[in-house]
Parts: sequence; C-alpha cells; structure tokens
Amino acid sequence: MDKQANCARQSCSEWVFRDVPSDITIEVHGGSFSLHKLQFPLVSRSGRIRKLVAEHRDSDISRIELLTLPGDAESFEQAAQFCYGVNFEITASNVAQLCCVSDYLEMTEEYSKNNLCSRAEEYLESIVCKNLETCVQVLQQCESLLPLADELRIVSRCIDAIASKACVEQIASSFSRLEYSSSGRLHMSKQTTKGEGDWWIADLSGLRIDLYQRVIAAMKCRGVRPESIGASLMSYAQKELIKKSNQSTQPTGSDHESRVVETIVSLLPVEKFAVPLTFLFGLLRSAVMLDCTVASRLDLERRIGSQLDVATLDDLLIPSSRNAGDTLFDVDTVERILVNFSQQDDSELDDMDDDSLFESDTLSSPSQSALFKVSKLVDNYLAEIAPDANLKLNKFIAVAETLPAHARTIHDGLYRAIDLYLKAHQGLADEDKRRVCKLVDFQKLSHEAGAHAAQNERLPLQSIVQVLYSEQLRLRNALFCSYPDEDPKPMRQSWRISSGALSAAMSPRDNYASLRRENRELKLELARLRMRLNDLEKEHVCMKRDMEKSTSWKFMASFSRAIGRLKIFTHSYYKGSTSPLKPSHKTESKLTQ
Repeated sequence: MDKQANCARQSCSEWVFRDVPSDITIEVHGGSFSLHKLQFPLVSRSGRIRKLVAEHRDSDISRIELLTLPGDAESFEQAAQFCYGVNFEITASNVAQLCCVSDYLEMTEEYSKNNLCSRAEEYLESIVCKNLETCVQVLQQCESLLPLADELRIVSRCIDAIASKACVEQIASSFSRLEYSSSGRLHMSKQTTKGEGDWWIADLSGLRIDLYQRVIAAMKCRGVRPESIGASLMSYAQKELIKKSNQSTQPTGSDHESRVVETIVSLLPVEKFAVPLTFLFGLLRSAVMLDCTVASRLDLERRIGSQLDVATLDDLLIPSSRNAGDTLFDVDTVERILVNFSQQDDSELDDMDDDSLFESDTLSSPSQSALFKVSKLVDNYLAEIAPDANLKLNKFIAVAETLPAHARTIHDGLYRAIDLYLKAHQGLADEDKRRVCKLVDFQKLSHEAGAHAAQNERLPLQSIVQVLYSEQLRLRNALFCSYPDEDPKPMRQSWRISSGALSAAMSPRDNYASLRRENRELKLELARLRMRLNDLEKEHVCMKRDMEKSTSWKFMASFSRAIGRLKIFTHSYYKGSTSPLKPSHKTESKLTQ
C-alpha cells in the first residue's frame, strides 16, 4: 500500500500544474494529493468534495481525508486526472474501481456533463457486458469493492452477461454440429470436440467462491447444459481444493475449503451422471475430513446411492476420522449410501404397475442387474473391512443386511467375508457366530465354497449341518438329472418354482392352482423334516459328551455315522416320500433356515 501511494504521489506531480500553488491536500489510503479546489474543476465535478469545502468555508479547509473511499490511491488519482482533463484509458481492469470511486465522489451529471460516472457506465454496458472474458475480469476486480459494487449492479450485470454468453456459446456449438444424413434428414453429429463451447470453464475458476456460486446459479437458470455445469464445478474444485491444499495449514484455510465443498455440493446438477461418480466420492471424502455440514454429506450420500452400481471398491474405502476406537474406514457413511441405494430401488419398484413389475423380475432388467453389481461390491467391501479389530458385529451385520435377499444369487462372497470376520474375531460367543452365519444361504454356495464350509471349524455346528444338508440336496438333484425317466414331473415343477416365471404351457389360473398344491405338499414335507430334526437334536446331546474326550476329526466321524443312522439325507427317503414334489433350491433354503 505504501509503495502504491508513493507511486501515485510521484505520478501526481507530473500532471498537476506546478506554476499554480495547491490549496488543498487530499489523503487517500496513505497517499497525499496536492490539488486545487477552486481554480480547477475538482470542486465543480465532485459533489462530495464540493460539500466538504462548503461545510468548512469559514475555517478555510486545506486538508481532506477520504478514509472510506472504495478502491485504492490509484483509483482516486484517475478520478482526479479526469477532473483536470488528463486523458487516460478506461479498461476492464479499472472500470469497476472508476464506477465505485465516481459514485463515492458523486461525479454525476448533476454537477458536470459527461462526468466520470456516465463515462464508466457507458464502457461497462457497451464493452464489458458484450464479452464473457471481460465480464469475468471485472468480477474479479469487484471482489475488493463489495458491497458497493453490488449496490451499483456491477456484479449482477456481469453475472447475467456471463450466463447469457455461455448459453449462446453452447447453442452455437450445437448448431455447428448439425449435418445432413445420407437420406437428407437433419441430425446432430456425434463427433464432438472435448470442451467445445465450454472454453469459459477455466476463466470462472479464478473467481472467489461467493461470486462463482452466483454465476453458476445464473447459468443453471439460463439452461446451460448440466454436463458443462459439472465440468466447471470439477475444475473449480481441483483449483481450490487440490492445488491450494498445500499452501495453507491454518484453520482459516480449512474453513475456506469447507465452504468450497459445501458450495459445490449445493450447486451440483440434479441430473444423474452430470459429474463422474469418482468426483462425488472425492467430495464426500473431503466433507468427512473437513467436518462439513450434515446436509452436504447426506446430499452426497444420496447422489452416490443413486448410481452405486458403477462404483468400485476403492470408492467405498472412505477413511474415518480415526478417533480412538474408530474403525479404519468410515463404515457408517457406506451403510447410509447402501440404504439410499436400497430405498431408491424400492421406490422404483413401487412406481411400477403389476405387469411391468412382473416383466422386470428377470435377470436382464436394469434394476436387477444393478442389484447384482452392488451385491458383489458389498461382499468385497465386507471382506476388506472384516479384519478390522474395531469393527463391531452389529455394524458388520447391518452393512450385509442393507441389500434385499434377492440381490445375491451366489453367497460365496458373503461367506468369504464372514469367514474373514470370524478369523479376525476369534473371541466371539457361539450365539454371535450363529447370528452372523444366518446371513448366508448355504444352498447358494458354489461346490468349492460348500466343500470349504463343510470343513470350516470356525463355523458353528448348526451352520455345518446346513452345509451338509445342502450338499446332500445338490447330490440328490444331480442324481435326478442323471436318471430323468425316474421321476420327471417333480423336476419340471422344481424348475418352475426356482425360475420365478410362469410356464408358457399353463394359464395363470392353472399355474396358481398348481402352486397352491405344491405349497401344501411342502408343508407336509416340512413337518416330516421337523420330526427327524428332533431326533437329530437328541442324538446331538449324546454326542456332546463324546466331544469333550475326542478330537475334532473323531467328532466329525461320529457325527457322520449318526447322520447315516438317521437316514434323513438318503435318496431312498425322498424317493419313498408321498410328496410328488422335489424341492427346488429356493424352496429348500426356506426349510433349512
């Protein structure tokens, strides 16, 4: 400031007439200007100085301090030059200061024709507002002139001009892509240049966050493409959060970054995929680290949940605040994201009518495909966080249960995650082990996973029984496939149930009646199984005495002999059953739970 004032004082001596002694000294921001109040048109062009001189006419005032003058000493010098008739150039770098200084000094048409106010306003309207780049440059100058620049509508006029020009640029670029096809029809060319019509994005990145927010809001109202808005937000975030992250470690720097994140979140377009999912996760990580508002974090979680099917495992690994006793990763945030995804899926199903819902219940529907992708993602995430010693069982189960039961067609990934959790938390009680193992449908395990589970000593006994039962069912179904002439009708019925689709050869009414008959038969078979399971439990009580005296391998051998004596898993039992139905994979999973 002192250097600038000295320069202004030195330049002032070059254009003020030296042969006429000055009779008034004006001090502005550390700079002193020796001028003339009566002999030359300083008083005649400035209403404020005229009033100050008139108020102190009796005391013959010789010094005036303009402490509240907007801008700097250089701006006042240019205003004084204008009063003395010295030529200078009005540019985009000084027009905002001249508008504010001339308004402060009351250099209006009331005191002189073609005064500085009208000259600066004319340049602002005819030159600045016609060009997007100059509007951005003027906005940057207005940052130090607020709120006066806002009261004079300099900011609002530049913002409206930027939004209008950006919209016109995009329309022009769209028309340039129009071309005629071979059939003579007009269509839009798919070949576009990256950033075509969006060259203004880099210019906006230099604005202060409050002015940038107003510019983007105006662009959204004008109808600028959501993709362009998203690209601008990404460019601004990269400049303010990444490039400046190492420049300041003070709390004020963190406060600025928090405001930037919250503002960008509020400006995100409502359309899906307007910004990449990785950018949303990056904002969410920043919001967690900077402790941004809850509303901003929930908004990001909702947006991420709406397109979670394109996320990767690295995206979900959000570091926690790392307080004492915290998990390595922020599990609560991921759980809320999964809840948002599940609720969105449910809302989409609620909006469908019965016919469309029935048609979309196939593996090829987008909703079901998204569920499959997210289920694999969740299983991998559970396997990644399972070894964390601070991860509570309830939190692990809550994350696994966020998805509906039909989301997983194969439970290998979920079984692997549970096995890793049991391995890392060996002090779990038997009741807790049974709770977590209930998440797995052992009939949906592959042959390799089932073989591993049957020999897994970390699983509770009840889960091992279910694994062996599922393996027996798989063996029985394989035998039926090897001998189709033996009982073909149950196999067709079982396939119809497991597929979840109506048979093309049966009418809906006949199919419904058939399902009711099969349901009754299943209930009878379930009662028989319960009776045999009671016998198994009695036998198990006897085996527990032997378990204390024998090794685990001897116990499994004894357990296998006991199952052989009960003969509840043999092929002869099912063949001799009065039920004509051979349970499908989905039906049998219900029986074992």
